[in-house]
Amino acid sequence: MLTKIFSATTIGVHAHLVEVEVDLSFGLINFFIVGLPDVAIKESKQRVLTALKNSGFRTPEKKITVNLAPANLKKEGTLFDLPIALGILQASKHVEISQTFLQETIIIGELSLDGTIKPIQGALAIVCDAQKLGKKRVILPKENVTEASVIDKVDVIGVSSLVELLNYIQGNTSIPTSKVDFTNFIAAQKDSMLDFADVKGQEYAKRALQVAAAGRHNILFAGPPGSGKTMLAKRLLSIMPDMSFDETIETTKVYSISGKLGQHSLIAQRPFRSPHHSISMAGLIGGGSYPKPGEVSLSHNGILFLDELTEFKRDVLEALRQPLESRIADIARVQQAIQYPASFLLVAALNPCPCGYLGDKTKECICSQQQIQRYKEKLSGPLIDRIDIKVSVQAVTYQDATNRQLSKETSSEQLRTGVQQALAAQEKRFGTKDKTNSMMTAQEVERFCVLTLEAEQLMQKAFTRLNLSMRSYHKTLKVARTVADIQGSEKIDTAHIKEAIIYKS
Repeated sequence: MLTKIFSATTIGVHAHLVEVEVDLSFGLINFFIVGLPDVAIKESKQRVLTALKNSGFRTPEKKITVNLAPANLKKEGTLFDLPIALGILQASKHVEISQTFLQETIIIGELSLDGTIKPIQGALAIVCDAQKLGKKRVILPKENVTEASVIDKVDVIGVSSLVELLNYIQGNTSIPTSKVDFTNFIAAQKDSMLDFADVKGQEYAKRALQVAAAGRHNILFAGPPGSGKTMLAKRLLSIMPDMSFDETIETTKVYSISGKLGQHSLIAQRPFRSPHHSISMAGLIGGGSYPKPGEVSLSHNGILFLDELTEFKRDVLEALRQPLESRIADIARVQQAIQYPASFLLVAALNPCPCGYLGDKTKECICSQQQIQRYKEKLSGPLIDRIDIKVSVQAVTYQDATNRQLSKETSSEQLRTGVQQALAAQEKRFGTKDKTNSMMTAQEVERFCVLTLEAEQLMQKAFTRLNLSMRSYHKTLKVARTVADIQGSEKIDTAHIKEAIIYKS
Protein backbone atom coordinates (compact mmCIF):
# COMPACT_ATOMS: atom_id res chain seq x y z
CA MET A 1 0.00 0.00 0.00
CA LEU A 2 1.22 3.52 -0.80
CA THR A 3 0.76 6.49 1.51
CA LYS A 4 1.91 10.11 1.40
CA ILE A 5 2.88 12.38 4.31
CA PHE A 6 3.89 16.02 3.89
CA SER A 7 7.07 17.29 5.52
CA ALA A 8 9.50 20.12 4.77
CA THR A 9 13.16 21.01 4.67
CA THR A 10 15.10 24.27 4.64
CA ILE A 11 17.37 25.72 1.98
CA GLY A 12 18.93 28.90 3.25
CA VAL A 13 16.28 30.50 5.48
CA HIS A 14 13.35 29.32 3.37
CA ALA A 15 11.28 26.13 3.65
CA HIS A 16 10.56 23.73 0.80
CA LEU A 17 7.78 21.16 0.84
CA VAL A 18 8.83 17.50 0.79
CA GLU A 19 6.42 14.64 0.08
CA VAL A 20 7.33 11.54 2.08
CA GLU A 21 5.97 8.65 0.02
CA VAL A 22 5.98 5.25 1.76
CA ASP A 23 5.28 2.00 -0.09
CA LEU A 24 5.01 -1.49 1.41
CA SER A 25 5.29 -4.37 -1.04
CA PHE A 26 5.95 -8.11 -1.08
CA GLY A 27 9.52 -9.21 -1.70
CA LEU A 28 12.81 -9.46 0.11
CA ILE A 29 12.47 -7.71 3.49
CA ASN A 30 14.44 -4.49 3.20
CA PHE A 31 14.24 -0.75 3.80
CA PHE A 32 15.17 1.76 1.09
CA ILE A 33 15.23 5.57 1.27
CA VAL A 34 15.63 7.45 -2.01
CA GLY A 35 15.43 11.11 -3.04
CA LEU A 36 18.94 12.53 -2.40
CA PRO A 37 19.06 11.85 1.37
CA ASP A 38 22.16 12.60 3.41
CA VAL A 39 23.79 10.16 5.85
CA ALA A 40 21.56 11.20 8.77
CA ILE A 41 18.43 10.44 6.72
CA LYS A 42 19.81 7.11 5.50
CA GLU A 43 20.41 6.11 9.12
CA SER A 44 16.81 6.94 10.01
CA LYS A 45 15.61 3.46 9.03
CA GLN A 46 17.26 2.01 12.16
CA ARG A 47 15.82 4.74 14.35
CA VAL A 48 12.34 4.45 12.85
CA LEU A 49 12.06 0.65 13.04
CA THR A 50 13.38 0.53 16.61
CA ALA A 51 11.08 3.39 17.69
CA LEU A 52 8.06 1.58 16.19
CA LYS A 53 8.96 -1.63 18.02
CA ASN A 54 9.52 0.11 21.36
CA SER A 55 6.24 2.02 20.93
CA GLY A 56 4.31 -1.26 20.76
CA PHE A 57 3.93 -1.67 16.99
CA ARG A 58 4.93 -4.66 14.95
CA THR A 59 7.23 -3.65 12.13
CA PRO A 60 5.95 -4.86 8.75
CA GLU A 61 7.84 -7.82 7.29
CA LYS A 62 7.77 -6.37 3.80
CA LYS A 63 9.92 -4.38 1.45
CA ILE A 64 9.71 -0.74 2.59
CA THR A 65 10.48 2.00 0.06
CA VAL A 66 10.54 5.64 1.10
CA ASN A 67 10.77 8.36 -1.53
CA LEU A 68 11.50 11.97 -0.54
CA ALA A 69 10.08 14.07 -3.35
CA PRO A 70 11.12 16.13 -5.20
CA ALA A 71 13.97 13.73 -5.89
CA ASN A 72 16.32 16.41 -7.26
CA LEU A 73 16.30 18.41 -3.99
CA LYS A 74 19.07 17.53 -1.52
CA LYS A 75 17.74 16.74 1.95
CA GLU A 76 19.60 16.71 5.23
CA GLY A 77 18.97 16.26 8.92
CA THR A 78 16.79 14.07 11.08
CA LEU A 79 13.47 15.87 10.76
CA PHE A 80 11.99 13.21 8.42
CA ASP A 81 11.97 10.43 11.08
CA LEU A 82 8.47 11.24 12.28
CA PRO A 83 6.73 11.44 8.87
CA ILE A 84 8.48 8.22 7.74
CA ALA A 85 7.27 6.36 10.85
CA LEU A 86 3.75 7.73 10.41
CA GLY A 87 3.79 6.75 6.74
CA ILE A 88 4.78 3.17 7.61
CA LEU A 89 1.97 2.92 10.16
CA GLN A 90 -0.53 4.31 7.66
CA ALA A 91 0.66 2.03 4.85
CA SER A 92 0.53 -1.06 7.12
CA LYS A 93 -2.99 -0.07 8.30
CA HIS A 94 -1.99 0.24 11.96
CA VAL A 95 -3.67 3.63 11.92
CA GLU A 96 -6.23 5.34 9.72
CA ILE A 97 -5.58 9.02 9.02
CA SER A 98 -7.92 11.42 7.26
CA GLN A 99 -6.56 12.43 3.86
CA THR A 100 -7.83 15.96 4.42
CA PHE A 101 -5.81 16.13 7.64
CA LEU A 102 -2.67 14.91 5.85
CA GLN A 103 -3.14 17.38 2.99
CA GLU A 104 -3.28 20.29 5.42
CA THR A 105 -0.41 19.28 7.70
CA ILE A 106 3.38 19.40 7.73
CA ILE A 107 4.97 16.85 10.08
CA ILE A 108 8.58 17.11 11.23
CA GLY A 109 10.56 15.55 14.06
CA GLU A 110 13.44 13.29 15.05
CA LEU A 111 12.66 9.96 16.69
CA SER A 112 14.53 8.51 19.63
CA LEU A 113 14.81 4.73 19.93
CA ASP A 114 12.14 4.66 22.64
CA GLY A 115 9.65 6.55 20.49
CA THR A 116 10.07 9.98 22.04
CA ILE A 117 10.50 12.96 19.74
CA LYS A 118 13.62 15.11 19.86
CA PRO A 119 13.94 18.75 18.77
CA ILE A 120 15.13 19.66 15.28
CA GLN A 121 16.88 22.53 13.53
CA GLY A 122 15.03 25.02 11.35
CA ALA A 123 11.56 24.62 12.88
CA LEU A 124 10.85 28.36 12.85
CA ALA A 125 11.76 28.71 9.16
CA ILE A 126 9.35 25.90 8.26
CA VAL A 127 6.48 27.32 10.31
CA CYS A 128 7.06 30.81 8.83
CA ASP A 129 6.62 29.44 5.29
CA ALA A 130 3.91 26.86 6.04
CA GLN A 131 1.08 29.10 4.86
CA LYS A 132 2.93 29.88 1.62
CA LEU A 133 3.25 26.13 1.10
CA GLY A 134 -0.53 25.78 1.43
CA LYS A 135 -0.63 24.15 4.87
CA LYS A 136 -2.79 25.02 7.89
CA ARG A 137 -0.85 23.31 10.68
CA VAL A 138 2.59 22.03 11.62
CA ILE A 139 3.20 19.09 13.95
CA LEU A 140 6.65 19.29 15.49
CA PRO A 141 8.62 18.35 18.65
CA LYS A 142 7.38 19.92 21.86
CA GLU A 143 10.81 21.49 22.49
CA ASN A 144 10.42 23.54 19.29
CA VAL A 145 6.97 24.85 20.19
CA THR A 146 7.99 28.16 21.79
CA GLU A 147 10.12 29.38 18.88
CA ALA A 148 7.42 28.38 16.37
CA SER A 149 4.37 29.64 18.26
CA VAL A 150 5.07 33.33 17.62
CA ILE A 151 3.74 32.77 14.08
CA ASP A 152 -0.03 33.23 14.45
CA LYS A 153 -1.14 32.29 10.91
CA VAL A 154 -0.42 28.57 11.36
CA ASP A 155 -1.57 26.09 14.01
CA VAL A 156 1.44 24.72 15.87
CA ILE A 157 1.00 21.31 17.54
CA GLY A 158 3.79 20.10 19.82
CA VAL A 159 4.13 16.37 20.54
CA SER A 160 6.58 14.55 22.78
CA SER A 161 6.23 10.96 21.51
CA LEU A 162 5.00 8.87 18.60
CA VAL A 163 2.22 7.40 20.73
CA GLU A 164 1.00 10.89 21.70
CA LEU A 165 0.91 11.87 18.03
CA LEU A 166 -1.16 8.82 17.09
CA ASN A 167 -3.60 9.44 19.94
CA TYR A 168 -3.99 13.03 18.74
CA ILE A 169 -4.57 12.02 15.13
CA GLN A 170 -7.14 9.38 16.09
CA GLY A 171 -8.98 11.81 18.37
CA ASN A 172 -8.18 9.95 21.60
CA THR A 173 -6.49 13.00 23.10
CA SER A 174 -6.59 16.74 22.56
CA ILE A 175 -3.51 18.93 22.09
CA PRO A 176 -4.24 22.67 22.06
CA THR A 177 -2.50 24.83 19.50
CA SER A 178 0.35 26.79 21.05
CA LYS A 179 0.51 30.59 20.95
CA VAL A 180 3.08 32.88 22.53
CA ASP A 181 2.58 36.54 23.47
CA PHE A 182 5.59 38.01 21.70
CA THR A 183 5.83 41.25 23.69
CA ASN A 184 5.68 39.59 27.11
CA PHE A 185 8.03 36.81 26.03
CA ILE A 186 10.68 39.22 24.75
CA ALA A 187 10.42 41.37 27.88
CA ALA A 188 11.04 38.31 30.05
CA GLN A 189 14.09 37.28 28.00
CA LYS A 190 15.93 40.59 28.12
CA ASP A 191 19.18 40.78 30.05
CA SER A 192 20.72 43.82 31.68
CA MET A 193 23.19 45.52 29.37
CA LEU A 194 26.56 47.14 29.89
CA ASP A 195 26.51 50.94 30.12
CA PHE A 196 28.76 53.60 28.60
CA ALA A 197 28.73 55.32 31.99
CA ASP A 198 31.22 52.64 33.10
CA VAL A 199 33.78 53.89 30.55
CA LYS A 200 36.00 56.71 31.80
CA GLY A 201 36.87 59.35 29.24
CA GLN A 202 36.85 58.36 25.53
CA GLU A 203 34.26 61.05 24.71
CA TYR A 204 35.28 61.14 21.06
CA ALA A 205 34.93 57.36 20.71
CA LYS A 206 31.53 57.38 22.44
CA ARG A 207 30.30 60.05 20.05
CA ALA A 208 31.53 58.02 17.07
CA LEU A 209 29.65 54.97 18.34
CA GLN A 210 26.51 57.06 18.71
CA VAL A 211 26.79 58.07 15.05
CA ALA A 212 27.49 54.46 14.05
CA ALA A 213 24.39 53.20 15.89
CA ALA A 214 22.18 56.00 14.55
CA GLY A 215 22.96 55.35 10.89
CA ARG A 216 24.24 51.74 10.94
CA HIS A 217 27.70 52.88 9.87
CA ASN A 218 30.60 50.42 10.08
CA ILE A 219 33.30 51.62 12.47
CA LEU A 220 37.01 50.93 13.05
CA PHE A 221 38.93 51.62 16.28
CA ALA A 222 42.70 52.01 16.26
CA GLY A 223 44.58 52.42 19.50
CA PRO A 224 47.19 50.95 21.86
CA PRO A 225 46.52 47.84 23.96
CA GLY A 226 44.35 48.53 26.98
CA SER A 227 42.88 51.77 25.64
CA GLY A 228 39.32 50.41 25.90
CA LYS A 229 38.49 49.42 22.29
CA THR A 230 36.81 46.15 23.27
CA MET A 231 35.06 47.74 26.25
CA LEU A 232 33.56 50.40 24.00
CA ALA A 233 32.48 47.91 21.33
CA LYS A 234 30.67 45.69 23.83
CA ARG A 235 28.56 48.62 25.01
CA LEU A 236 27.34 49.59 21.55
CA LEU A 237 24.30 47.29 21.92
CA SER A 238 23.08 49.40 24.84
CA ILE A 239 22.29 52.37 22.56
CA MET A 240 20.89 50.45 19.60
CA PRO A 241 17.10 50.19 19.22
CA ASP A 242 15.21 47.09 20.35
CA MET A 243 14.61 44.51 17.67
CA SER A 244 11.24 44.57 15.94
CA PHE A 245 9.08 41.45 15.56
CA ASP A 246 10.30 40.89 11.99
CA GLU A 247 13.95 41.33 12.99
CA THR A 248 13.51 38.87 15.85
CA ILE A 249 12.00 36.27 13.53
CA GLU A 250 14.70 36.78 10.87
CA THR A 251 17.52 36.44 13.39
CA THR A 252 15.96 33.48 15.19
CA LYS A 253 15.49 31.66 11.88
CA VAL A 254 19.24 31.87 11.23
CA TYR A 255 20.05 30.54 14.71
CA SER A 256 17.40 27.81 14.42
CA ILE A 257 18.82 26.58 11.11
CA SER A 258 22.32 26.65 12.59
CA GLY A 259 21.26 24.70 15.68
CA LYS A 260 22.54 27.50 17.93
CA LEU A 261 19.36 28.52 19.74
CA GLY A 262 20.40 26.57 22.82
CA GLN A 263 18.21 27.43 25.80
CA HIS A 264 16.81 30.50 24.03
CA SER A 265 13.59 29.86 22.16
CA LEU A 266 13.88 33.26 20.47
CA ILE A 267 16.73 35.70 19.99
CA ALA A 268 15.39 38.56 22.10
CA GLN A 269 18.40 40.89 21.86
CA ARG A 270 20.54 41.94 18.96
CA PRO A 271 23.37 39.43 18.56
CA PHE A 272 26.95 40.37 19.34
CA ARG A 273 29.38 38.00 17.63
CA SER A 274 33.12 38.17 18.24
CA PRO A 275 34.91 35.39 16.31
CA HIS A 276 38.57 34.58 16.96
CA HIS A 277 41.07 35.82 14.39
CA SER A 278 41.94 32.22 13.43
CA ILE A 279 38.46 31.68 11.93
CA SER A 280 38.25 30.20 8.44
CA MET A 281 36.40 31.71 5.49
CA ALA A 282 33.64 29.10 5.82
CA GLY A 283 33.32 29.94 9.52
CA LEU A 284 32.99 33.65 8.82
CA ILE A 285 30.91 33.70 5.63
CA GLY A 286 29.28 30.25 5.85
CA GLY A 287 29.80 26.97 4.06
CA GLY A 288 30.08 23.21 4.31
CA SER A 289 28.87 20.37 2.10
CA TYR A 290 25.37 21.34 3.24
CA PRO A 291 26.00 25.10 3.65
CA LYS A 292 25.35 26.54 7.08
CA PRO A 293 25.34 30.21 8.13
CA GLY A 294 28.63 31.79 9.14
CA GLU A 295 29.38 34.53 11.65
CA VAL A 296 28.23 37.29 9.28
CA SER A 297 24.74 35.72 9.22
CA LEU A 298 24.73 34.91 12.93
CA SER A 299 25.36 38.66 13.38
CA HIS A 300 22.29 39.53 11.28
CA ASN A 301 20.50 42.59 12.76
CA GLY A 302 23.30 42.85 15.30
CA ILE A 303 27.03 43.49 15.63
CA LEU A 304 30.02 41.64 14.19
CA PHE A 305 33.06 42.59 16.27
CA LEU A 306 36.45 41.74 14.78
CA ASP A 307 39.13 42.35 17.38
CA GLU A 308 42.79 42.39 16.28
CA LEU A 309 41.64 42.93 12.69
CA THR A 310 45.12 42.64 11.18
CA GLU A 311 45.54 39.14 12.65
CA PHE A 312 42.74 37.71 10.48
CA LYS A 313 43.79 35.99 7.26
CA ARG A 314 43.75 38.37 4.33
CA ASP A 315 41.50 36.18 2.15
CA VAL A 316 39.01 35.88 5.03
CA LEU A 317 38.82 39.66 5.38
CA GLU A 318 38.50 40.15 1.64
CA ALA A 319 35.50 37.82 1.66
CA LEU A 320 33.76 40.40 3.89
CA ARG A 321 33.58 42.92 1.06
CA GLN A 322 30.55 41.37 -0.64
CA PRO A 323 28.30 40.94 2.43
CA LEU A 324 29.26 44.42 3.66
CA GLU A 325 27.99 45.86 0.38
CA SER A 326 24.96 43.66 -0.36
CA ARG A 327 24.05 42.61 3.23
CA ILE A 328 23.68 39.05 1.95
CA ALA A 329 26.07 36.09 2.27
CA ASP A 330 26.18 34.15 -1.00
CA ILE A 331 27.42 30.56 -0.71
CA ALA A 332 27.87 28.90 -4.10
CA ARG A 333 28.21 25.16 -4.60
CA VAL A 334 28.25 23.02 -7.74
CA GLN A 335 24.62 21.93 -7.39
CA GLN A 336 23.13 24.96 -5.66
CA ALA A 337 23.67 28.53 -4.50
CA ILE A 338 22.34 29.55 -1.08
CA GLN A 339 21.82 33.02 0.34
CA TYR A 340 21.74 33.88 4.02
CA PRO A 341 20.88 37.34 5.39
CA ALA A 342 23.90 39.29 6.64
CA SER A 343 22.77 42.79 7.58
CA PHE A 344 25.17 43.51 10.42
CA LEU A 345 27.04 46.46 11.86
CA LEU A 346 30.78 45.86 11.61
CA VAL A 347 32.89 47.02 14.54
CA ALA A 348 36.61 46.37 14.10
CA ALA A 349 39.59 47.08 16.32
CA LEU A 350 43.32 47.01 15.73
CA ASN A 351 46.60 48.29 17.07
CA PRO A 352 48.17 51.12 15.06
CA CYS A 353 51.43 49.18 14.61
CA PRO A 354 52.98 45.79 15.53
CA CYS A 355 54.04 46.92 19.00
CA GLY A 356 50.76 48.80 19.43
CA TYR A 357 52.09 52.17 20.59
CA LEU A 358 52.40 54.26 17.42
CA GLY A 359 51.13 57.76 18.30
CA ASP A 360 50.72 56.91 21.99
CA LYS A 361 51.38 59.82 24.33
CA THR A 362 52.85 57.75 27.17
CA LYS A 363 54.90 55.01 25.51
CA GLU A 364 57.28 55.21 22.57
CA CYS A 365 56.77 53.03 19.48
CA ILE A 366 59.71 50.68 18.75
CA CYS A 367 58.61 49.64 15.24
CA SER A 368 60.54 50.57 12.11
CA GLN A 369 58.87 52.31 9.17
CA GLN A 370 59.07 49.09 7.15
CA GLN A 371 57.34 47.11 9.91
CA ILE A 372 54.59 49.72 10.16
CA GLN A 373 54.12 49.73 6.38
CA ARG A 374 53.91 45.93 6.18
CA TYR A 375 51.47 45.95 9.09
CA LYS A 376 49.17 48.44 7.36
CA GLU A 377 49.32 46.53 4.08
CA LYS A 378 47.55 43.59 5.71
CA LEU A 379 44.30 45.50 5.10
CA SER A 380 43.29 46.27 1.53
CA GLY A 381 42.09 49.68 0.42
CA PRO A 382 38.70 48.43 -0.85
CA LEU A 383 37.96 46.84 2.53
CA ILE A 384 38.93 49.95 4.50
CA ASP A 385 36.88 52.01 2.04
CA ARG A 386 33.77 50.12 3.17
CA ILE A 387 34.22 51.28 6.77
CA ASP A 388 32.47 54.62 7.24
CA ILE A 389 33.94 55.73 10.57
CA LYS A 390 37.57 55.43 11.72
CA VAL A 391 38.48 56.45 15.25
CA SER A 392 41.82 56.77 16.99
CA VAL A 393 41.49 55.73 20.64
CA GLN A 394 44.05 57.01 23.12
CA ALA A 395 44.88 55.38 26.44
CA VAL A 396 42.98 56.82 29.40
CA THR A 397 45.04 59.14 31.60
CA TYR A 398 45.27 58.89 35.39
CA GLN A 399 43.13 62.01 35.74
CA ASP A 400 40.35 60.46 33.65
CA ALA A 401 40.57 57.14 35.46
CA THR A 402 40.17 58.75 38.89
CA ASN A 403 37.50 61.31 37.94
CA ARG A 404 34.21 59.93 39.29
CA GLN A 405 32.12 62.62 37.64
CA LEU A 406 33.57 62.29 34.14
CA SER A 407 31.20 59.75 32.61
CA LYS A 408 27.90 61.11 33.96
CA GLU A 409 27.14 63.08 30.78
CA THR A 410 27.69 60.13 28.46
CA SER A 411 25.61 57.29 29.80
CA SER A 412 24.00 54.84 27.41
CA GLU A 413 20.57 56.30 28.13
CA GLN A 414 21.65 59.79 27.03
CA LEU A 415 23.47 58.55 23.94
CA ARG A 416 20.45 56.46 23.00
CA THR A 417 18.24 59.57 22.98
CA GLY A 418 20.20 60.97 20.04
CA VAL A 419 20.12 57.59 18.30
CA GLN A 420 16.34 57.37 18.61
CA GLN A 421 15.91 60.90 17.28
CA ALA A 422 18.05 60.09 14.25
CA LEU A 423 16.23 56.81 13.60
CA ALA A 424 12.87 58.58 13.77
CA ALA A 425 14.09 61.08 11.16
CA GLN A 426 15.26 58.24 8.92
CA GLU A 427 11.96 56.36 9.27
CA LYS A 428 10.12 59.49 8.18
CA ARG A 429 12.56 59.99 5.30
CA PHE A 430 12.49 56.45 3.91
CA GLY A 431 9.02 55.40 5.04
CA THR A 432 10.31 52.28 6.81
CA LYS A 433 12.26 51.26 9.91
CA ASP A 434 14.32 48.79 7.92
CA LYS A 435 16.40 51.39 6.09
CA THR A 436 19.05 53.68 7.51
CA ASN A 437 21.38 56.33 6.11
CA SER A 438 24.20 53.87 5.46
CA MET A 439 21.93 51.98 3.03
CA MET A 440 21.16 54.97 0.81
CA THR A 441 21.70 54.57 -2.93
CA ALA A 442 23.60 57.15 -4.98
CA GLN A 443 20.32 58.67 -6.12
CA GLU A 444 19.08 58.92 -2.53
CA VAL A 445 22.33 60.57 -1.45
CA GLU A 446 21.78 63.26 -4.06
CA ARG A 447 18.18 63.70 -2.93
CA PHE A 448 18.47 63.64 0.85
CA CYS A 449 21.99 64.92 1.56
CA VAL A 450 21.26 68.60 0.97
CA LEU A 451 24.22 70.78 1.97
CA THR A 452 24.33 74.44 2.82
CA LEU A 453 26.51 76.60 0.57
CA GLU A 454 29.36 76.72 3.11
CA ALA A 455 29.16 72.96 3.68
CA GLU A 456 29.30 72.30 -0.06
CA GLN A 457 32.41 74.45 -0.43
CA LEU A 458 34.06 72.56 2.43
CA MET A 459 33.11 69.21 0.90
CA GLN A 460 34.60 70.26 -2.44
CA LYS A 461 37.94 71.09 -0.79
CA ALA A 462 37.94 67.78 1.11
CA PHE A 463 37.17 65.81 -2.04
CA THR A 464 40.24 67.26 -3.77
CA ARG A 465 42.71 67.30 -0.87
CA LEU A 466 41.84 63.84 0.47
CA ASN A 467 41.59 62.34 -3.03
CA LEU A 468 38.25 60.71 -2.19
CA SER A 469 36.74 58.01 -4.37
CA MET A 470 33.05 58.27 -5.25
CA ARG A 471 32.31 55.58 -2.66
CA SER A 472 34.21 57.54 -0.01
CA TYR A 473 32.49 60.76 -1.07
CA HIS A 474 29.04 59.20 -0.73
CA LYS A 475 29.92 57.55 2.58
CA THR A 476 31.12 60.87 3.96
CA LEU A 477 27.81 62.46 3.00
CA LYS A 478 25.90 59.58 4.58
CA VAL A 479 27.77 60.01 7.86
CA ALA A 480 27.20 63.78 7.73
CA ARG A 481 23.49 63.13 7.16
CA THR A 482 23.42 60.95 10.30
CA VAL A 483 25.23 63.60 12.36
CA ALA A 484 22.66 66.15 11.19
CA ASP A 485 19.80 63.77 12.07
CA ILE A 486 21.12 63.36 15.62
CA GLN A 487 21.03 67.14 16.01
CA GLY A 488 17.61 67.41 14.34
CA SER A 489 18.86 69.46 11.38
CA GLU A 490 17.15 69.28 7.99
CA LYS A 491 20.21 70.44 6.06
CA ILE A 492 23.82 69.37 6.40
CA ASP A 493 25.96 72.22 7.73
CA THR A 494 29.74 72.72 7.92
CA ALA A 495 29.91 71.27 11.46
CA HIS A 496 28.31 68.04 10.24
CA ILE A 497 30.69 67.82 7.27
CA LYS A 498 33.73 68.50 9.47
CA GLU A 499 32.79 65.71 11.85
CA ALA A 500 32.19 63.28 8.97
CA ILE A 501 35.56 64.17 7.39
CA ILE A 502 37.34 63.62 10.72
CA TYR A 503 35.78 60.15 10.92
CA LYS A 504 36.97 59.42 7.37
CA SER A 505 40.65 60.27 8.00
